[in-house]
Amino acid sequence: MLIDTPEPLMRTLETPRLVLEPQVAAHADEMFVVLGDPAIYEFENTAPGSVEALRERYRTLESRRSPDGTQLWLNWTVRLKAEHLAIGYVQATVLADATALIAYEFNSAWWGRGLAHEAVSASMQELKRGQGVQRLGAVFKSRNERSRRLLVRLGMQPARPGQFPSALAAADESAMAIDGWR
Repeated sequence: MLIDTPEPLMRTLETPRLVLEPQVAAHADEMFVVLGDPAIYEFENTAPGSVEALRERYRTLESRRSPDGTQLWLNWTVRLKAEHLAIGYVQATVLADATALIAYEFNSAWWGRGLAHEAVSASMQELKRGQGVQRLGAVFKSRNERSRRLLVRLGMQPARPGQFPSALAAADESAMAIDGWR
């Protein structure tokens, strides 16, 4: 696994409508606006407190690995290709056993257009081809029907008790996974 390499390789990904750029601190100003959308936080988390705090978070994530070196942190800022406008992000945490967790957030102005599906699907393919990931999971608030539908559309199924990543889900969360996807 690439976790043992000194610098994990991240590529810019392209889809018909999107560009996924490896996220860096320079994205903080425009992403602060994207992530300021209160609709994003209906189910969990809160908006970043300041541009400076977001910039520092992105600076930490630029290392592309956890402080203990056991995880790869792959984060992409998602842009509309034609307008070069940031609309959200996709992130993946890659573990040493060829498993990964994905997460995403998109400004609500872009919901319902298939853009999250397109972006997450591109990142999934990169995880499989570029990182050798064989099993992928996601944890989300159980009430978040929009996320559940997206994950089903991406080929995930509810994780059974004891199956990755169910142990990571809190009481109010659900876990979904996909093994050996194409």
